[in-house]
Amino acid sequence: MRTFLSSRLGGAAAAILLVSGMSASAQDTGDALFSQVARGRYLATLGDCGACHTAPGLPAFAGGVVLKTPFGNLVAPNITPDPETGIGTMTLGDFQRVMSEGIGKGGYHLYGGMPFTTFTKVTKEDNAAIWAYLQTIEPAKNKVEPNQLPFPFNIRTSLIGWNLINFSAGEFKPDPKKSPEWNRGAYIVEGLGHCGTCHTPKNLIGGDKSGQFLEGATLQGWFAPNITADPQKGIGAWSTDDIVAYLKTGANRFDIASGPMAEMVEKSSQHWTDTDLKAVALYLKEGRNGEARAPQPIPAADKRMVAGQAIFADRCMGCHLSSGAGVPKLFPRLAQTPLVNGDDPTSLIRVVLAGNRAGATEAAPTGPAMPSFAWNLGDQEIAAVLTYVRNSWGNAASAIETKDVAALRKTLTP
Repeated sequence: MRTFLSSRLGGAAAAILLVSGMSASAQDTGDALFSQVARGRYLATLGDCGACHTAPGLPAFAGGVVLKTPFGNLVAPNITPDPETGIGTMTLGDFQRVMSEGIGKGGYHLYGGMPFTTFTKVTKEDNAAIWAYLQTIEPAKNKVEPNQLPFPFNIRTSLIGWNLINFSAGEFKPDPKKSPEWNRGAYIVEGLGHCGTCHTPKNLIGGDKSGQFLEGATLQGWFAPNITADPQKGIGAWSTDDIVAYLKTGANRFDIASGPMAEMVEKSSQHWTDTDLKAVALYLKEGRNGEARAPQPIPAADKRMVAGQAIFADRCMGCHLSSGAGVPKLFPRLAQTPLVNGDDPTSLIRVVLAGNRAGATEAAPTGPAMPSFAWNLGDQEIAAVLTYVRNSWGNAASAIETKDVAALRKTLTP
């Protein structure tokens, strides 16, 4: 009897221990999944996924944002877990292939509007976290036809050749000669942050000119400026604190974000951790083009400069000051800033014609507004005042052509 009871008690104890172990294991699994989803949410924000996959008035990640390219329109797809119109039938393996190879479920090639050329650098672990997060989003029924390009660009088989020219697959490999902080910054800028997608010039077929990484590019009517360490055209004069402040608040002592960059700060970079912000700043500060030479400015006696100075004194000086220094976090600085000195003046012309309002962030809930001058400045006057701005206070850049102002005005006129 004693042996029997001992056996029964021993079995009960073992069962209790087994159940306890299972509960602890389940809790550990739940905690791990929660941590993975939370990390995935942060990574999706870091990659600014919502900018392309969340259209105004539609649920989060339901797609529908139109990307205008020189070849026609592409539309961001629905990436909610809806099984009919979203990615509900995709597996983690399918998602990994999208990110690392630019291959959709079923084997079709994706267009470069989906920046898989940089997402290929994202680790499998980070992709798994993003995938886990996407599975928690409320499914939304929103059928999207991403490929709206005209013939022959709508033929996806042509992308095989495009990839051969423009795409090199492979995860990010840390540089052992650099610090962990630098490598983290490189991983973000070159990979999930896909900064080069906007800030790197494109070739004739829409691929990045890798030899001109981050030297600035024009997309959808805006110029994404040079963000290399070039002291004249880039951000070489900015400190790491300046870069962090810009990404965190949309403003620093040199510049105030506008257009798509203001949206990026509002929806993405203001939410980055301080560690990631500092890592990106360090990487950019130690980047290429740090020894570039400044060009010579247009002489002050040039008739365009004379006319532009008069217009600036009348219309612009009240906010931007006679020194071009502006007012920090209120009116943008014009002296020695990359946007002003950039090779492409598209954004400058656009802001003068259409005006601009800075995006709101948690750190800077209100921002300045630039009024439109299209109604009371002609094309020649805008060309003159911007030529003056681009060649004063230490700036040096090419003159603005009247025809370029006229051309952009037409695109902005309803």
